[in-house]
Amino acid sequence: MCQIEGINLQRGMNFRLKPDYSVILMSIRPGAAYTDKILDEGKILVYEGHDVPKTKDIRDPTEHDQQMATEKGKTTQNGLFHSAAKGFKNNENPPERVKVYEKLRNGIWVYNGIFHLLDSWVDNRKDRKAFKFQLELASDQKIDQGEVDLEHNRLIPSSVKAEVWKRDNGKCVDGKHPPRLNPPRRLPRNPRDTLGF
Repeated sequence: MCQIEGINLQRGMNFRLKPDYSVILMSIRPGAAYTDKILDEGKILVYEGHDVPKTKDIRDPTEHDQQMATEKGKTTQNGLFHSAAKGFKNNENPPERVKVYEKLRNGIWVYNGIFHLLDSWVDNRKDRKAFKFQLELASDQKIDQGEVDLEHNRLIPSSVKAEVWKRDNGKCVDGKHPPRLNPPRRLPRNPRDTLGF
């Protein structure tokens, strides 16, 4: 993931990491810090915004409202994504293109595809306010690998990715290369290769 993006990703929200797209890192694993969700058979993603940083005065960021801007007035990642979503909703700009990576397990991230940022709102819980971002799987997923492209219309469930990773001992079916855990982009060469591994 970091090699592909050309940067060591240290935070989950990265607005305009490159001029033509943003990047988010998500997790739906049990015990994940945020309540990200995959809906509509993998076509919709609801991503939770990020907490204030931990400091000597803020020991538990989950007890504080998520912020649009810092105390010094600098727009946070929440604020940047929120503004882009509102700009789209108000017909001021096209939807932000967002590359989504999902944490499968410690040290293992999978590419889930390109999504369009469609909406943003503040979830007013009784204990605090948290940003929510709605993203939809983009129809323009073309990646030229010199092979036959297959339709990419939903995410492969994390449980399936984890099971295949475990089954194949973290290797490609030829046993030599790390698997490609992103959605399939080519016709499989062998029956075990149906998920693009």
